[in-house]
Amino acid sequence: MDPDAVAKAFVEHYYTTFDTNRAGLANLYQDTSMLSFEGQKFQGTQSITGKLTSLPFQQCQHGITTVDCQPSGPAGGMLVFVSGNLQLAGEQHALKFSQMFHLMPTPQGSFYVLNDIFRLNYA
Repeated sequence: MDPDAVAKAFVEHYYTTFDTNRAGLANLYQDTSMLSFEGQKFQGTQSITGKLTSLPFQQCQHGITTVDCQPSGPAGGMLVFVSGNLQLAGEQHALKFSQMFHLMPTPQGSFYVLNDIFRLNYA
């Protein structure tokens, strides 16, 4: 397993799904998963999906600038750090963001998001 390839595939899937069908992100989280979104904490699939689907915009487009990853621990986890631009529909300027994912393997051979931290970067 090439961690960089897994990270790249995950990031592409996550942001494509976020931009087109946010509710579809639910299968990437489990009940032990935690999201920190601009300092607010949400735990569990239902709570996390509720937050993501209730954001105050309907359409957006993520542009990824960097993806960094590292293996994490003996269980086969992976840290993925993403930076990029978030373009909201009707807004002239894109917002800069950073997001960190802690991915853990599933028995089925894929990964789920154990931890997810999102921040807008204000300059």
